[in-house]
Amino acid sequence: MRPVGLFVFPLLLLAAGAMSCHNAGEADPGGAAVIFDTDMGNDVDDALALDMLYKYMDEGKIDLKAIVLNKEGLAGPEFLDIMGTWYGYPDIPVGIIRDGAGCVADSTAYTRRIADMKTEDGLPLFGRTHSGYDACPESVDLYRKTLSEARDTSVVIVSVGFLTNLARLLGSEADGYSDLCGKDLVSRKVKAVYAMAGSVSDTAHHEYNVVGDILSAQKVFAEWPTPIIISPFELGMQVCYPASSIENDFGWTGSHPVVEAYKLFGQMPYDNPCWDLTAVLAAVENVPEYFSVSPSGRISVTDAGATLFEEGGGNRAYLFMTPEQAAAVKSRLISLVTRPVGHK
Repeated sequence: MRPVGLFVFPLLLLAAGAMSCHNAGEADPGGAAVIFDTDMGNDVDDALALDMLYKYMDEGKIDLKAIVLNKEGLAGPEFLDIMGTWYGYPDIPVGIIRDGAGCVADSTAYTRRIADMKTEDGLPLFGRTHSGYDACPESVDLYRKTLSEARDTSVVIVSVGFLTNLARLLGSEADGYSDLCGKDLVSRKVKAVYAMAGSVSDTAHHEYNVVGDILSAQKVFAEWPTPIIISPFELGMQVCYPASSIENDFGWTGSHPVVEAYKLFGQMPYDNPCWDLTAVLAAVENVPEYFSVSPSGRISVTDAGATLFEEGGGNRAYLFMTPEQAAAVKSRLISLVTRPVGHK
């Protein structure tokens, strides 16, 4: 098991490794607390990223406290139920968003189609543990509950979709879970956010997770009190998950929800960019073999959705890779995703 490393973020003065889940060699019983904020269904990289989180759970590296959806619709929570059931983690709580950025039609990409898959006998191909997905708690309510129960400065948020939930969390008021307003609750409980968002090298490119809810992105980058590290669009484009792995590396199991999702999402064979996977890898492993990090600074979002980075005066940073690092990342991602699930 590769030890979890520690990035040194210039100018951030984050003692005790605030940018990483652990310090190298340091034990953390039960694993680092993680909340996964996803637009599951918009791209298959969300499903691959969740596979990684379950594998880290198997290793004891993290404790996945909650999964919150920033994309509307009921196909998402049903797919998450299928995933949790298949991987052996059926009781991780799931939050759903209402009146969010939408994209309900994107569920046809794979989430709804996976849920509708049948065996030759007409039974569901993949099991579920729960039902009544419209009764799932609101994502922000689940955030507040989860954070209120966490140790101070212990939670790492991995955000791989619209920033709607994070903006709403910032604006939330005291409730039965905590007498702190949202911003103060975040300040007390959240160590850092790792977000797949933005494009730093090409400001003319208006990245999907940002432009899907520009107002929320502007609010989060301007007001979020703890460090935010982004895995930008161009970084995910440097590493693509190979179709050859999907086709050849899963002989250890029968029907696999992520493999089936990958095949449904695009015309095989295709190699899908690893946007969300790099955010997860950085949040959990954080070794210099994989990533380089910018100096600390500020990130702002224009009204058109461009992402602007300005060095100095803030606690924002972005990841980048050399070709050698990209090769190491690709190798690590394949080894992790193709590893047999603990209970299979």
